[in-house]
This record gives sequence, C-alpha cells and structure tokens, in this order.
Amino acid sequence: MVNPIESTPRTRDVLWSDVEDIYAAILAHPFLAGLADGTLPRESFRHYIVQDAHYLRGYAKALAVCAAKAPDEDGTVMFAEHAAGAIAAERDLHAALMGEMGSSPEEAALEPVAPTTQAYVSYMLASALGGSFAEAVGAVLPCYWIYAKVGDELLARSSPDPLYARWIAMYGSEEFQAVVDSVLDLTDRIGKDLSDGERRLMRLHFTTTSRYEWMFWDAGYRCETWPV
Repeated sequence: MVNPIESTPRTRDVLWSDVEDIYAAILAHPFLAGLADGTLPRESFRHYIVQDAHYLRGYAKALAVCAAKAPDEDGTVMFAEHAAGAIAAERDLHAALMGEMGSSPEEAALEPVAPTTQAYVSYMLASALGGSFAEAVGAVLPCYWIYAKVGDELLARSSPDPLYARWIAMYGSEEFQAVVDSVLDLTDRIGKDLSDGERRLMRLHFTTTSRYEWMFWDAGYRCETWPV
C-alpha cells in the first residue's frame, strides 16, 4: 500500500514543473549563449550589470520582508543573512566587473532604472509585502534557483572570456548552491502545511518572477531603455 505522505510531491518539484519551459527559454536566450561562448557584446553585459545592481537593492528588501515574516528563528536568520549578502557579495563582484569595463559602481548607480528592472522589483516587493510568507518565498525563489541552475549549466561549458567566466563561476560555485539548497529545504518544509489557496498563490508568484528572469536577461541583451 502506498503511503499518501510519501507519494505527495515536494513543493520544489511542483514549482519547477510549472517553469520548465521558461527555464528552457532562458538557457536558449542569446544573452546566456553569448556568455557561454564569449560572444556576448560588452555593452549588453555592462547594461545587465548596471541593472542588476539596481535590482539587488530591491531584492535585498524583499529578502528582509521574508526574514520578518518567517515563522521561526531559523528562517528569520537565514533570510536576514541573505539580504545582507545580496548586497555585499554581489556588490563586490559588480565593482570588479565594472572596473574591468572601465566604469565604477558609483557611475552605474547614476544610470536610470530600466523598465523591466522596475517592473520586476515592483512585482516582487508587492508580492512579498502584501502576501503570506509562502507568497514572499515564491516571489524571491527564482532569483536563487534559476541563477544556480544557469551557473551550473554554463560552468560546464567554460566560457573563453575571463570576464564572463568570473560571473559564471560565482553562480556555479558549491557555496552558492549551498545557499540555494537551504532555501529549497525551507520551501519544502513550509509547503507541507499550505492550504490550496496559499499553494496556488505561491506557484503564481514563482512562475511570474521566473518569467521576469527571462525578461531581465532579454532587457540586458537589448540594452533596454525607456521608449519615451
């Protein structure tokens, strides 16, 4: 006889099944293909890095909301640490990358926030602030998980461009995967006690911000600016 508890899929598996086609589109995007083979134009990568710096300020706030809404101390500590790390660790990487491209984080901070960046951050913060803890986790999870999968995928291809290889190495590292695993473990734990309505909203936010991940790389590739 099958144990109904054992046959219930993990929350992470349900979430990922919703976005497999989106992730396939992300991997096929010319931005990531260009990172892997070294052909991505420098202006596209610079635009992406500038917008990523803008994005991370909002992402850190969303992680802080997760920390505040966490149902236990472990969740609060984890997301609070990640909120600080989202700014500190990646800010250092951005400074190094911008320096190699003849610019600086200070110059980047003065550049406008692009439409996709603003829309992504606005949606994520609204979902985190206005929803339950599960909704907040659903909204921030793609940025963890998709980056780890992309990093692992591209690391195996070994970009010939040292600048792009450094970016890939950060997200393809065992250290970053350990961070992502801790969030996925929490996702599975809270998923066991969700109502049907809470699970539906968590899936909705996870799918929506996964779409924004594709849009973010696409905006970087196009060097997106405001049309008017």
